[in-house]
Amino acid sequence: MKALSHHRSTCRLCGSPAVEMVVPLAPIPVATPNIGIAANGLDSLAMAATLVPLDLWLCRDCGHVQLLDIIDPEVHYNNFSYRTAISLGLGEHFKQMADSVGTRVNLQPGDLVVEVGSNDGTLLEPFQHAGATVLGIDPARETARLATERGIETLATFFTEELGHQIRARRGPAKVVVCTNTYANLDDIDGPTRGIRALMDETSLFVFETQHGADVIDRFLIDTIYHEHLSYFLVGPLVRFFRAHDMELVEVEHLPTKGGSFRGYVRLGSGTGEPSGSVAAFMAAEQAAGLHNPATYWPMSDRLTKARADLVEVIAHYRATGRPIAGYGASVGTVTLISQLNLAQSLDFIIDDKPLTEAIIGPDYRIPVVSPQALTERNPACVIILAWRYAEPIIARNSDWRAKGGRFIVPLPTLVEL
Repeated sequence: MKALSHHRSTCRLCGSPAVEMVVPLAPIPVATPNIGIAANGLDSLAMAATLVPLDLWLCRDCGHVQLLDIIDPEVHYNNFSYRTAISLGLGEHFKQMADSVGTRVNLQPGDLVVEVGSNDGTLLEPFQHAGATVLGIDPARETARLATERGIETLATFFTEELGHQIRARRGPAKVVVCTNTYANLDDIDGPTRGIRALMDETSLFVFETQHGADVIDRFLIDTIYHEHLSYFLVGPLVRFFRAHDMELVEVEHLPTKGGSFRGYVRLGSGTGEPSGSVAAFMAAEQAAGLHNPATYWPMSDRLTKARADLVEVIAHYRATGRPIAGYGASVGTVTLISQLNLAQSLDFIIDDKPLTEAIIGPDYRIPVVSPQALTERNPACVIILAWRYAEPIIARNSDWRAKGGRFIVPLPTLVEL
């Protein structure tokens, strides 16, 4: 049987063996709401019982922050359940992105736009409406099929260097190559980057969005650490990486998405001078924050220990009422929080507005996922908002329950009872 995961011993950006663990985290199960276990023909119990390390590592040579334990991408993505369209506000964000990028490159009717990791085509759709020819590449077979059926041509496969050359040979260069919240999911970044480069000419633009490693550390975004996200990019290491591929990161913009992200713009040709103003500013801020120093990351463990202790105390108080304890938000990040905050035996059920699964499962737990009706039907003593970055809209949608005495707990970045 093929192993579900493996450990690498070198930095995925520069190949250096000088990698150091800087944030030890509890391992988490392979099974998450995003993995279509039944569709994969996989044993759900085996997936739940298999724990994979989640420790964060820092490359001492280039400064890249990353996971070194990798789940088999075919297990992760061939039957990926997540759909971009279900994420709050992401559709509008992508429309604005398409408009901005189209203006930047003076997009013309018939220009080719290729997306690596296109999911359901939410981002490609506004490019298509602007007259572009669009092509998505995504290994989630059912998602790719549905996207193609609604007019967003999508290849159900992983993007590789070879595929990049094939598309270029058949369709010519792409005006824009986009990759949103997928670049960080690649273990082998070099191959797809060479494929992206093959799609580009001197007028092309590669645009990517990804979580900013600085925000993950500074804002304690512990729930964004899971095995889909293998890299927690900093701008400095990426400048070096792209130059090794004869590409130049020419501009960077900070974004509020996913708790703190950035959008990078890349052109062909290595730069010989200083980075552009925005790139230089990001690099200077990362340097000033000490993000190339392992000691900068160590306090994250102390913050996690305190968050865990605070939550244990609050749960004990509400458990004494004899009523159930609920969570809110059943995402892949929930799997991380259950392990890091020791919630496996504390939650009786989890509420979700658009559930992707019937239960969150692990080696010694199975927590049912139910609709918001459970707030009134089961009247939990408190609800721990696991999707804590969306606490405000969650509380607003359930104001009636709260008005009747319901209590919400926001566990991060510091615990708050509302």
